[in-house]
Amino acid sequence: MIIENSASSSKKKLLGFNVKAINVLKGIFAVLPLTLALPVNALQVKITPTNPKLGDTLSVEINRDNQGNSTNPTVAVGNNTYPAFEIAPNQYRAFVPTTPLEKAGTRTLRVTGDGQVQNLAVNVLNRKFPVQRITLPPGKAGVGATEHELKRVAAFKVLQTPEKYWNGVFLKPNAGRMSTTYGVRRYYNGTFAKDYYHRGLDYAGAAGSSVIAPAPGRVALVGRVSQGFRVHGNVVGIDHGQGVTSIFMHLSRINVKEGDFVKAGQLIGAVGSTGASTGPHLHWGLYVNGQSVDPTPWRTKVVK
Repeated sequence: MIIENSASSSKKKLLGFNVKAINVLKGIFAVLPLTLALPVNALQVKITPTNPKLGDTLSVEINRDNQGNSTNPTVAVGNNTYPAFEIAPNQYRAFVPTTPLEKAGTRTLRVTGDGQVQNLAVNVLNRKFPVQRITLPPGKAGVGATEHELKRVAAFKVLQTPEKYWNGVFLKPNAGRMSTTYGVRRYYNGTFAKDYYHRGLDYAGAAGSSVIAPAPGRVALVGRVSQGFRVHGNVVGIDHGQGVTSIFMHLSRINVKEGDFVKAGQLIGAVGSTGASTGPHLHWGLYVNGQSVDPTPWRTKVVK
């Protein structure tokens, strides 16, 4: 018994440590790997609306714990990456546009920030858009936009100013009835125009009736027929900030100039029929990160 105890006692000594010290070390190293392996959930993501449909704007809100990171998160869908702008301390928001030209179904949103990547699946529901059938007389050619017009408008639509100017729901820009809704598809002479959809809302306001800014922003585009705006006609574009822009077409009069900051409800022009227009009306297009989205949800719900 004494021999066995002596042998057991010798085994309990290792490099000068007694058994109690070894057991303490074992406990420490047993805990450490578990602690280090725990994932740090620094990003919390919320996507609205909960049941989006084609034409809706997906709002991706990102809350993070890491206050020392100066790089804003990003949201990617396929090959497209959208910036997330700060809307509150440690709170960011990115907009992902959807359009009638896309297919309904599941999209994977890749949220990147603070060294983390989260993949979130979002199901975008189908939506039926009205269809118009238009017959053009033989040999009749549509009005073509000038290169200057196309470049100016294209550059305006992709603005991503970091400041957020709007606050609350967007106002109706004209008192007239809505004559054409967003997303209308068309057949021309029996052939479906697969790349076309009505990119905005039309209001059948009387010629000369007021056009107001639906939300605050900076006037970033003013174009006139005399400057080669043959399709848009007299046009005003407002940058609402953070990738959101509004364009107002076919105006008879323009009351603002580029660089002006306008408030919600401020007069910016008057309804007309300039450019590619068959009669007096206002075309209001709302663009998010360069894509035309349905303005209607922005008029009925507050988008942060």
